[in-house]
Amino acid sequence: MISTTLRSLSLALLISASASALSVVPALADAAKPAAALAHPWMDKSLDADKRADLVLKAMTNDEKFTLIFGYFGADMKPKYTRIPESLPGSAGYIAGVPRLGIPAQFQTDAGVGVATQGSAKEFRERTALPSGMATTATWNPELAFQGGAMIGKEARDSGFNVQLAGGVNLVREPRNGRNFEYGGEDPLLAGVMVAAQIRGIQSNNIISTIKHYALNAQETGRFVVSSNIDDTAARMSDLLAFQFAIEQSDPHSVMCAYNRVNSVYACESDWLLNTVLKKDWGYKGYVMSDWGAAHSSAKAANAGLDQESAGDAFDKQPFFAAPLKADLASGAVSQARIDDMARRVLRAMFASGVVDHPLTGAPLAMPAETLAAHAKITQADAEEGIVLLKNDGGLLPLAKTAKTIAVIGSYADVGVLSGGGSSQVYPVGGRAVQGLEPKTWPGPVIYYPSSPLKAIAARYPGAKVVYDDGTDPARAAKLAASSDLALVFADQWTTESVDVTTLNLPKNQDATIDAVASANKKTVVVLLTGGPLLMPWLDKVGAVVEAWFPGTAGGEAIARVLTGEVDASGRLPVTFPKSVAELPRPKLDGLGKPDGEMFDVDYTLEGAAVGYKWYDLKKIEPLFAFGHGLSYTQFAYSNLTASASGDTLTVSFEVKNVGRRPGKDVPQVYVGPKAGGWEAPKRLAGFQKVSLAPGASQRVTVTVDPRLLAVWDSKAHGWSIAAGQYDIALGASSRAISSTAQVTLAARSLPVSPAAK
Repeated sequence: MISTTLRSLSLALLISASASALSVVPALADAAKPAAALAHPWMDKSLDADKRADLVLKAMTNDEKFTLIFGYFGADMKPKYTRIPESLPGSAGYIAGVPRLGIPAQFQTDAGVGVATQGSAKEFRERTALPSGMATTATWNPELAFQGGAMIGKEARDSGFNVQLAGGVNLVREPRNGRNFEYGGEDPLLAGVMVAAQIRGIQSNNIISTIKHYALNAQETGRFVVSSNIDDTAARMSDLLAFQFAIEQSDPHSVMCAYNRVNSVYACESDWLLNTVLKKDWGYKGYVMSDWGAAHSSAKAANAGLDQESAGDAFDKQPFFAAPLKADLASGAVSQARIDDMARRVLRAMFASGVVDHPLTGAPLAMPAETLAAHAKITQADAEEGIVLLKNDGGLLPLAKTAKTIAVIGSYADVGVLSGGGSSQVYPVGGRAVQGLEPKTWPGPVIYYPSSPLKAIAARYPGAKVVYDDGTDPARAAKLAASSDLALVFADQWTTESVDVTTLNLPKNQDATIDAVASANKKTVVVLLTGGPLLMPWLDKVGAVVEAWFPGTAGGEAIARVLTGEVDASGRLPVTFPKSVAELPRPKLDGLGKPDGEMFDVDYTLEGAAVGYKWYDLKKIEPLFAFGHGLSYTQFAYSNLTASASGDTLTVSFEVKNVGRRPGKDVPQVYVGPKAGGWEAPKRLAGFQKVSLAPGASQRVTVTVDPRLLAVWDSKAHGWSIAAGQYDIALGASSRAISSTAQVTLAARSLPVSPAAK
């Protein structure tokens, strides 16, 4: 809780800077008029964002500059905190604008799967939810990711927001991480490409998207105090590379620094992360905002590269970038040049994104029904392509049309599909499918979207008897399965921000239910709704397994279409499924049992850059399901693999043919590795493409490999180094299903830290 004096000062600064948060000032409406352009030359749209930011910065008072770098929370947390009236109810945050100069306020919303709501029930917005970030990445389809991003970005703007706190790109180092469902899997190329596509979609609506959580925020246990320890080389070749790819491909206008410490320094105070890597090495021109409660100082954080304190009046120990930072400026602890740079970066982002030129017009309480219906189709397409067929013995799927009795068991599949929890929670149109689940408050509530798999399946079997059992009694569920032609067991594991799972086994005795059902009926299909990997002690007993993740608003319909074969099963795993936690770099989750607030370390030097499948390759461990794995309802063949190198450019080409009897979609994957070794692991994902083919059709695919995927980071030279020698080029359907190889010889070559450094 901040003091009354500081609170009053912050509000005084806010009120002086912004008369009305949602008003459209005349300067914006008249920006194209000669007189207005003369009075406000930064409103000239023919100028680039840098020039416009420079011009308006010169016209600002210091108080106005400070207005842009301090944020307020947008939801009530009574009695601790009451939101300021200028903010939108139930929102993530608010930063006042400068009306006299035509600079609008910033209205912030969580998160990466749609327009989320914070706060009390009266503030809930009913909006469209995409599938989880993990599910979208499982499509391996950047076009779908872009379309989904564009959809939620439109809903954000239509809801009165111009900043969306999306773009989760943290790699899956810890499969028990409660927040993995928000992210893009375990590989830096795949995560970078897929998250970048979503960010581009969001920002196509003239709003700012973040990319987060920078960096190495790999677990929720002890997230405010844990130190992610890793060396420069390993970080640059793994987690930081994912951020680098995504930033280069999408230009997110804001980076959100993380809660955790990195090598004992808070991420939002890390000169290495913010100044050296992000701003200097990568040439990043946007601004860095803190996560909610991740700021710990004023001058120290500002000098280290933090540009904007988020919701500082509600979550930080004090509003560091308000009165304390002003005092630091007066004392010389922070320079005027740094304050100017902070404000300028925010301004540049607002011009570059279109936030200034396309002002908000209001915040509707409801979305038109026709808009929601169209958006449901977008999220359904995303969910369908993200569903992964893990096992399919005897062609059990697609479901036989001749089935007369179908048992649907577990996971509230009669009414809806599960979603992930925490700040990203989108509240569904039509209300929750299940009421009263625990936890009812943060990080809950637990929400099932009202899209019933059972109803969608029953609609496709009008003459069949489709019976539901809740699955809580294994014996009762087995009895129903024994009397049915097919048994569909839905199993879930709720994961959420702020809490990690302590086991990769299914909760609520669901493993026992699956085992009992499979023992009673060999035609048992398991449909998983989870945030990430889990163990499957019953795998050998079931006929088929489908990973549907958290499938979003239209998840029930998407699942039914895949199960019945209306669309191909075309998802591929973006993360490795282990056979046992003993296989992990850290079999025991670090920090469990430690008192709140006690600092501790996680040693990521154990695996270094060998994250996920690279760890399994390095240690020669056979996973339960490999990275990139996913079956189809048809078959594909690869041929005519060629590879050629010119300078630091490697081009790989091959043929893909649908040799089955059904249309389908495939994801051929290219992996590279040096014959002489010397990398963090034997091979890396170097390229991929999703292809859609009719039976008998073929397509020539060509991928160009980013040269950094052929190199190692050289800390001494401060750049990338490609070693001379022969490299294996592997083509396959997963990291372990390699069908053909080729070789190419590369010359030694040094590369700059980033293309921006050329």
